[in-house]
Amino acid sequence: MSSPVQASPPLRLDRSRHAAPQVFERLRQMILSLELAPGTVLSRAELAARFGVSQTPVRDALMRLGEEGLIDIFPQHATLVSQISLASVKQAHFLRLAIELEVVSNLADDADPALLEALRATVAAQRAALQARDIPRFSVLDHGFHLQMYEAAGVRQLWDMVRRISGDLDRLRRLHLPAEGKAQAIVRDHTELVDAIAKGDAAQAQRVLRRHLSGTLSQVEQIRRKHPEFVVAD
Repeated sequence: MSSPVQASPPLRLDRSRHAAPQVFERLRQMILSLELAPGTVLSRAELAARFGVSQTPVRDALMRLGEEGLIDIFPQHATLVSQISLASVKQAHFLRLAIELEVVSNLADDADPALLEALRATVAAQRAALQARDIPRFSVLDHGFHLQMYEAAGVRQLWDMVRRISGDLDRLRRLHLPAEGKAQAIVRDHTELVDAIAKGDAAQAQRVLRRHLSGTLSQVEQIRRKHPEFVVAD
């Protein structure tokens, strides 16, 4: 069990907006980035003090995180950041692959020059983040690349759905990201994917995407051996 978060610095909220959604998004990002690692104790009182709010929005945020499987709530005992469930990872991967194979096929059938320019700009920003060794920025851009494709295909709501069930998959990918060659492989795949879409080659776009989304799952056992306290095969 990891230490609680009481020693962490305060987190500022936008006082013009409701607190609970902001607390939820901030905690969710901290969990997905592994700033709050699996096993970390989450105290409602300590989080309320850190965010400068009452315990009510914190409680609401924790309930939403529990619904997404990112925390385990043991009434009258403790609330912990959950371990990464491989069963959850595999289901999220299955859904994401099914959706994105169709997305890239549709985009390749009608390649939009504005989209291609935007995707290439994101890939260039990823290269810059990689050169600067800015892993958090690189990870944000990775998600942004895929979001751009969902939006271009007119299925933004599906991105939101996939996002809600992909917490464990995202955390596993974040564990894998520092591995030698992993970030470079992501940039390569994104580049090849944009090229395939630009050429109108839907079959090639799907081949690249399948390889891209399956990279982390192919290394599950290695990741588990390196982080046995984080990943469970339930």
